[in-house]
Amino acid sequence: MNQIIIHVDMDAFYASVEVRDNPHLRGRPLIIGSLPTERGVVATCSYEARKYGVHSAMNIKEAYHLCPGGIYMHPNFDKYKAVSRELHKIWNTYADAAESIALDEAYLDVTLSAGSWEKAREIARTIKQRTRQELHLTCSVGLGYSKTAAKTASEEKKPDGYYEIPDAQAFIALMSGRDVRSLYTVGEKTAEKLHKAGIQTVRDIRERAGEVIRMLGKHGEWLVSLSEGRDERRVTAYNPQDAKSISREITFQENVDSTSFLKEVLLLLSLCVENRAERVGLYGEGVTLKITYADMKTITRSRTIASTRSAHVIYRECTQMLDQIPHHPIRLVGAGLTRLSGDENRQLRLLDVFGVEEQERTKAITEALSALASHYNLDFAGHLDQIFRSDTLYRTIEYMRKWTKVKG
Repeated sequence: MNQIIIHVDMDAFYASVEVRDNPHLRGRPLIIGSLPTERGVVATCSYEARKYGVHSAMNIKEAYHLCPGGIYMHPNFDKYKAVSRELHKIWNTYADAAESIALDEAYLDVTLSAGSWEKAREIARTIKQRTRQELHLTCSVGLGYSKTAAKTASEEKKPDGYYEIPDAQAFIALMSGRDVRSLYTVGEKTAEKLHKAGIQTVRDIRERAGEVIRMLGKHGEWLVSLSEGRDERRVTAYNPQDAKSISREITFQENVDSTSFLKEVLLLLSLCVENRAERVGLYGEGVTLKITYADMKTITRSRTIASTRSAHVIYRECTQMLDQIPHHPIRLVGAGLTRLSGDENRQLRLLDVFGVEEQERTKAITEALSALASHYNLDFAGHLDQIFRSDTLYRTIEYMRKWTKVKG
């Protein structure tokens, strides 16, 4: 039996949740992300804001220039995650396999559960209906013979849309005359290369397949396959242990040139990375430090380590790497674990077996955190877990930065 896949994509998810919970926002241009007075970007925005040209990932200052009368809000990720769990609970009911792409998006393989295209159509419409009735939100749903077809279909009638692409012929007929950017995985730089070569449409990719492959290699082969309606990928449930890295970063509202302050921030980021690694049961054999300077130049540094997820080790390695890079004003700093593996692959050393080294690491990180709390008059006792929330982490670090600036 050929695959039958549903792609579900919420409509302006964060903004829609906020409008649902505050009807006074309905019909107004709502921008979720940073505030106009801050550094940052648009996370998402309502369709009313999109009429002004605002879109996701746009610099917040540019968004404000386009839409000065908009309503700007910080995202509430805890709320969005809670809603997302309810959404996926509904969607997964109907799937043989479900692949969550984001909080608000998923592929559902309904090949066996539906058994026919007609039944799959009923399931798709039921998903839309239940999402609206139970959570008072709208989604766009695509039904397709492949993952690419289903995703393309879900984007075809947004918002609150439904569309079907039953076979490769239908996909080719729909996409051939469209710009190459409309094809899955064609980004701005790839499109620019293709356009310069005179390859403007999806049809051009198909008809000039050899040239595309010579130009783009393996990616070119993939694009040719898509242009011909071929995509054999299967819906695969996300496994946290498939992650290649775990990281946390922060963008400051003003550039920072204090190394001691950056090290304090790295302590909190290292704790966040450790917490995430613990929750998904992973260890890393590499530590990375990411820095973006005031001139937007980004550098990364990495080190190989014995398998760990210890915040103390992450912090120690990152601060040592920080001491070895050029010291210029910095706008972003990040810490991460790489080369991840699960418990069964972890090689324990003798000291680890007896817990001696782990006790020393815990003591060191506890003392460092206590010193930080005392320095800034912060209280982590009993609710350190709050720092792992993006909004709390951001507010805490900004408070620390402003305090440091005032104290000189």
